[in-house]
Amino acid sequence: MATSVFHQPIGTAQSHQLLQNSDFRHEFGHASVKLTFKGFKVETGLSSREGFSSCRRKFGVVQASASHTSVVQPVSYPPNNSTDELRKKSSEAALILIRHGESLWNEKNLFTGCVDVPLTKKGVEEAIEAGKRISNIPVDMIYTSALIRAQMTAMLAMTQHRRKKVPIILHSESEQAREWSQIFSEDTKKQSIPVVTAWQLNERMYGELQGLNKQETADRFGKEKVHEWRRSYDIPPPNGESLEMCAERAVAYFKDHIEPQLLSGKNVMIAAHGNSLRSIIMYLDKLTSQEVINLELSTGIPMLYIFKGGKFIRRGSPAGPTEAGVYAYTRRLALYRQKLDEMLH
Repeated sequence: MATSVFHQPIGTAQSHQLLQNSDFRHEFGHASVKLTFKGFKVETGLSSREGFSSCRRKFGVVQASASHTSVVQPVSYPPNNSTDELRKKSSEAALILIRHGESLWNEKNLFTGCVDVPLTKKGVEEAIEAGKRISNIPVDMIYTSALIRAQMTAMLAMTQHRRKKVPIILHSESEQAREWSQIFSEDTKKQSIPVVTAWQLNERMYGELQGLNKQETADRFGKEKVHEWRRSYDIPPPNGESLEMCAERAVAYFKDHIEPQLLSGKNVMIAAHGNSLRSIIMYLDKLTSQEVINLELSTGIPMLYIFKGGKFIRRGSPAGPTEAGVYAYTRRLALYRQKLDEMLH
């Protein structure tokens, strides 16, 4: 029931702004910030579970620096009710969510959780097909989990995008990693998309179930107990995470790091996992804990949201053979596609 919701184009919104995919100048209150990629250095400031606490009055934007490396700098919101004012005045931005393609352990019917397993051949094909369906939708930044199956899905999907920009994973784990991954060509930077990896977007950690066959686990512990572990909101498997615990870290990261990028007008794609994405969708669609446990997400099927006026508007998922007749395009996205057609033909 809940799944079918994502296979229908939803609503129609109008915007008279032409997407300026290469113009990264945005206003924050009375200040203007020009966002250009002078290398790609990202400091999330979250290296442990202590990072779950939200710092709601600051967010990061990619800023130009005098060197070859750019840093995600914290920008303070104005005091009092100015945050809400900014949300209302924010420009339209696209948010694409993709659950990774089929993994080798999906194929073997094993509990995967946070075990780092790659895609199957089918999963690779699903990721490429997902890319075809979003090939006309602007992408300025990509966020993935720290797990290879999500990263593979994002990278493979972007090989199909009509702008042909190259997704580049940002390495901020050490000063050497930042130094060694610098880009020294301005033209190359302009044709790149920064990819931020975050463990907070990882799949729910299944504890002592990880690596176990799902059917054998049901036979051993009973179908009702396994169903409770898998589908309850607040009951974790042995030494693992509940969906509620997964939502705590995933939604906090989304609010603190991804939503500010949307607020600044950047178009974002997230490639992640069933439970971390269900958690984010729960926040976006204001679902109850009962509604979210009944939500199923198919592998490799992209979902489109529009962020406008401080609200997330779900546009649907491409269930048809092409994206053209499925997404309920806003005027802004339609103009972007028209611009692509003119540029590439």
